[in-house]
Amino acid sequence: MLKNNRQTVKFLPLCVMVLLLAVLVSSAAAKAPKYVFLFIGDGMGIPQRSAANEFAGKKLLVDTFPYQGITTTHAADRFITGSAAAGTAMASGLKTNIGVVGMGPALKPVKTLGEMARDTGMKVGIVSSVSIDHATPATFYAHVPKRGQYYDIDVALAESGFDYFGGGTIKDPENERGNASEFKGNAWDLIKENGYKVVKSRRGFENLSKKDGKIFATNEWIQNSGALPYQMDTTGNDISLSEFTEKGIEVLDNDNGFFMMVEGGKIDWACHANDATAAIKDTIEFNRAVGKAYDFYKNHPDETLIVVTGDHECGGMTLGFAGTKYQTYFEVLNGQKTSFREFTNKIVSSFKEKEVTPSFEDMKPHITDYFGLKFKGEADDPMVLANHEITRIIEAYQRSMNKEEVKSGDPRTYVMYGGYDPLSVTLTHVLNQKGGIAWTSYKHTGVPVTTSAVGIEGEKFQGMYDNTDIALKIMETMGLGTTAKYAAAAR
Repeated sequence: MLKNNRQTVKFLPLCVMVLLLAVLVSSAAAKAPKYVFLFIGDGMGIPQRSAANEFAGKKLLVDTFPYQGITTTHAADRFITGSAAAGTAMASGLKTNIGVVGMGPALKPVKTLGEMARDTGMKVGIVSSVSIDHATPATFYAHVPKRGQYYDIDVALAESGFDYFGGGTIKDPENERGNASEFKGNAWDLIKENGYKVVKSRRGFENLSKKDGKIFATNEWIQNSGALPYQMDTTGNDISLSEFTEKGIEVLDNDNGFFMMVEGGKIDWACHANDATAAIKDTIEFNRAVGKAYDFYKNHPDETLIVVTGDHECGGMTLGFAGTKYQTYFEVLNGQKTSFREFTNKIVSSFKEKEVTPSFEDMKPHITDYFGLKFKGEADDPMVLANHEITRIIEAYQRSMNKEEVKSGDPRTYVMYGGYDPLSVTLTHVLNQKGGIAWTSYKHTGVPVTTSAVGIEGEKFQGMYDNTDIALKIMETMGLGTTAKYAAAAR
């Protein structure tokens, strides 16, 4: 009897060790998130987030997340990155060259987060406020050497096997650009043949459910270049980025979990045009989209990871202007009622179409109505234009009405207008400067961006790291391994 007791005592530590090991293994397995969200604010650097906070008068949800980091963004072949190279880095963990989608510098395909998630049985969703075949969303499902190969990207979308695409439309379904590697027929037909239900109206969108299977949902009004309208231009009939995100969560939720990438693409477009108001309001809408995921996270806190970042800063937005010294007056931005794009499309274009060019006096009421800028008023009214500002605006109006082609390569006009309509961009510059906001570029810049996280192993996203690490950290957290075996060949 004593002998048996001694054997039991000797055996007990081994049992405890096995039990502890089982608990640790179980705990480690439990850490792998069932639901993963990656939000990418295109062009959303630190100043864009800060400006949105200041304009809203409170912190964005993303800035309250418990884990915050700083991310570098350079491409393999250029310090100032582009969306294709940055998107590929965040989708695959691999640096690549400017303009390359889902491939390494040697132009060999590299596996992406979306494809890895799909291959493990998770559902996958891709959402964007710009065309769904634009550079950033494309990097999660396509592999082409040039981001402008929209038809090839559309074919890749049709053949991706992903479960939900929402937001903008596709740009070249008939290969009108003529740069396809192979023409396989109309891309919309291919999308439908591969089992996608396509909806292009609010009613159809609202009726979508899990029973519809694979889905491609877009908005009825495509403002330009396959994209949703700027948030400040939307009507009640338009579907917002946050609504596309919410619907994605609804239709993707399943026992095997899902991965969803959501891009706020028009933050970037507004910053290219130096339109602070449009950029801020799209940033706030992007934050609302994050809020939809956060609501879901609150119901699944032990199963969810949310990561929010930007692919690069755009426009060189600065929060401070020489004319206002230390002061900022973000409230003046409320005077702007429409984006630069809609002002150009509605007002400037209508003036250009007239047989006799209207006088500047005819344009004045529209400038006041759409931007809140006044040509007369009390001296202490911040919206009243100074003489030097009026002179700038008149010069820009004359250039617009003369149908002067403001080429991006012409140094005489590029610094002033960046290739955009002269009057529209001058009005945003004047208004932004009155608010204490200025710009250094019409392109991207090389400054780092902020990355925020909440949920399972969100602490990995603290500190300073490269954009490739975003993909690698998510892969590790999801238990997918890394792209090392693909990266060596892709280089």
